[in-house]
Amino acid sequence: MALIHVPKPPKNAYDPDRPMGSLLKSQVEHMREAESKLPLRYRQKIETYIKAVRTEGEAARYVHAVTRAIHLAHEDAERERLAPKPIAKPVIEIAAVADEAAERKQNRARKRPTSKSKKGTGAKRRKK
Repeated sequence: MALIHVPKPPKNAYDPDRPMGSLLKSQVEHMREAESKLPLRYRQKIETYIKAVRTEGEAARYVHAVTRAIHLAHEDAERERLAPKPIAKPVIEIAAVADEAAERKQNRARKRPTSKSKKGTGAKRRKK
């Protein structure tokens, strides 16, 4: 495989007080989207309003904070996956038995109507 030599960037390539360019703006927007998908406990640590990010230095701090939060979220998720699961203790199930005779008596009492209702005293009409 051929080795490709990449020269070091010049000293003036990064100026923290310089206004952000369009590429850096789009990176900040992508990081904001990634941050919005993080669980809340990681997002609360990032106290940056992205509309307030104007310079390269502010953008660098924001990207660093979001990247750190993403790494922490992944580390915690991996730790939870690898953690030993607690062994469940056997559960003794106890069922309460109701008085079935009393239940039947209540059900019969509910089914009986208290009085018969009279429906219309007039003659029934025939359908044609």
